[in-house]
Amino acid sequence: MQLYLLHLDEALETQAEFVRTCLMAGCREIDARDRGREFRLWARETVVDDLHRSLRLNLAGAKKEPKLCFTGSGDFHHVSSLLIDLALDEAEEAVTIVHIDNHPDWVHFSDGLHCGSWVNRVADHPSVARVITVGVCSDDLVSPERKGANLDLLERRRLELYPFNHAPSRVKRHLEGGYGFDQRSGYLHWHTIGDLGFDRFLDLLMRRIDTEAVYISLDKDVLCPLDAVTNWDQGQMKLAEVLCLVSEIGRSHRIIGADVTGDYSRPRYGGNAWTKLLKRGECFLDQPRNARPDVETITINGAANYALLNVFGAMMP
Repeated sequence: MQLYLLHLDEALETQAEFVRTCLMAGCREIDARDRGREFRLWARETVVDDLHRSLRLNLAGAKKEPKLCFTGSGDFHHVSSLLIDLALDEAEEAVTIVHIDNHPDWVHFSDGLHCGSWVNRVADHPSVARVITVGVCSDDLVSPERKGANLDLLERRRLELYPFNHAPSRVKRHLEGGYGFDQRSGYLHWHTIGDLGFDRFLDLLMRRIDTEAVYISLDKDVLCPLDAVTNWDQGQMKLAEVLCLVSEIGRSHRIIGADVTGDYSRPRYGGNAWTKLLKRGECFLDQPRNARPDVETITINGAANYALLNVFGAMMP
């Protein structure tokens, strides 16, 4: 496994001990903070293409081996689509994407890429067998059509979604197919981890991954507040459950790559005045305002990153 720290903000930089451990383990650092402010939250195609080219150049010299990349704040989760694209170039086989997150990241977004839209791009990649999203608790599933959800992904079976806990979702349309839910009386009744029980869900997940190769994208906002402090509202999964899930996937399948996002950093935006205003407004509406980059935050996030580094290292030799 080749380890990378992708610096799009200062989130990882503040975790000095974790960074030092990674460097001792032979990690490679990519400094993309000059692009990070403009890429944060969302970016237009020109910015996306520029960062994509930069990542391709930085990863081009690496051996053809699984890559694990820590990417900072969840405001940058859309960088996962670029990392996945590069991993698929090397895979040359069908791959299942396991997406562990408190948000489905499936909204429609034109002329660019949003941290809440990147799953659409990944699901349409010809080498992706399907995306399986795990752990959602957020209110993105309350009236999802009104919030811009791409329900076509469910109907086309390009996406399966298994919330950790969530009430049925009210929808106007009838979905002709899909796994992970039953539609009754205008509601999607999800097959949640809470209803199934964690062990039964793991058995189901292993059956639903029908490719040998798997890529894992993890946003730590899926974790309960005791195990992570992020820029977003957080879910209910425990770190131990996420570690168990990754281990089970690694024992049953071959993990060809992974990325970890969801550390905390103060939002700072680039671009023109209008872009900054739009992003600040979106941040004000969608993000909690109780996090802060203090010693406790750094300690909690660093501990989670250590644990994730250990389990991915064991599962991606």
